Amino acid sequence: MQIRKANSDDVTGIAKVHVDSWRTTYKGIIPDDFLNNLSYEQRTELWKENIAREDNYIVVAENNEGQIIGFADAWKRESNIVKNSSDLTSIYLLEEFQGKGMGRKLLHELFLHFKRLGIEKVFVEVLEENKTRYFYEHYGAKLVETKQIKLAGKTLSELIYVWDDVDKVIERINS
Repeated sequence: MQIRKANSDDVTGIAKVHVDSWRTTYKGIIPDDFLNNLSYEQRTELWKENIAREDNYIVVAENNEGQIIGFADAWKRESNIVKNSSDLTSIYLLEEFQGKGMGRKLLHELFLHFKRLGIEKVFVEVLEENKTRYFYEHYGAKLVETKQIKLAGKTLSELIYVWDDVDKVIERINS
């Protein structure tokens, strides 16, 4: 298995992971109607746009057969006005590859990217009911805000975390 920078040939594989991982990760959190109506085609178009953006750093995880089994991306959200900061905007893995160290490798690659850019703070937004928040907490993310959002007609709590020291996160991942 390997981690590498994504390219335009990867959009279909990323879209498949995006839809499939949302359906497993958010089952029981986001209404089934919404999850069942997620479209590979729509997500493919979204990822074509995302990969074309120069400010978006996207990496993929591949299995030994070269199939994309996960991805992560990072860019600075328009709502983020903090100097020398960026956002970890997503890490998704197919369910059968979770808990095998691939998320850690994706996180590591994003934090190396942040370090190269001289980023000091990294924010991540995660739904309160999403167990991934414990993954972020394990690597030192601190909760700084909770807000209510509406998604698929349901009000959900979204947690905003921050890492204040990119080097410490890299050190923790490597230990």
